[in-house]
Amino acid sequence: MKRALLSLLLLAACNDEVAVAPDPVPLTDTALSYFCQMWIADHGGPKAQIHLEGFDQPIFFAQVRDALAYLRSPERDAPVTAVYVSDMAQAVSWEEPGPGNWVDAETAAFVVGADVTGGMGAPEVAPFGSTIAAEAFAARHGGSVMALEEIPSEAVLGAVDFDLPGEEKQ
Repeated sequence: MKRALLSLLLLAACNDEVAVAPDPVPLTDTALSYFCQMWIADHGGPKAQIHLEGFDQPIFFAQVRDALAYLRSPERDAPVTAVYVSDMAQAVSWEEPGPGNWVDAETAAFVVGADVTGGMGAPEVAPFGSTIAAEAFAARHGGSVMALEEIPSEAVLGAVDFDLPGEEKQ
């Protein structure tokens, strides 16, 4: 009897410790991008939000690529509790990804290597809520469809060659 009671108490304690991922937060016009501290609403392309343990609000990113770089960085402010990315299948357009069409990054399908750039002008990793939508996008824009854990680090951590206005390519 004592063992059964102890087992139930331990099971209840374990269930209390299971962390529930926070819900995504709608993007507002005043949200700032984590790395550059610029208003996200001023930049097109898909966005990301990362929730950290002990923080009331997520940190936002103007590009999904930047959020993935943050996830792969050894230095973080706290353990990650959830990651959401724009579901570009639900977006009005590439320039208007929408304030609330978030999808869990763990279940999203990403197009890597497409001919698109994100809000900050770097090559972008395009997220979709379904593999079918990602495959259709890849058929139009090139690239490969991948799950989050399949995205190569060099796709989000590599150097970027920006084309600056008035600058000629050599």
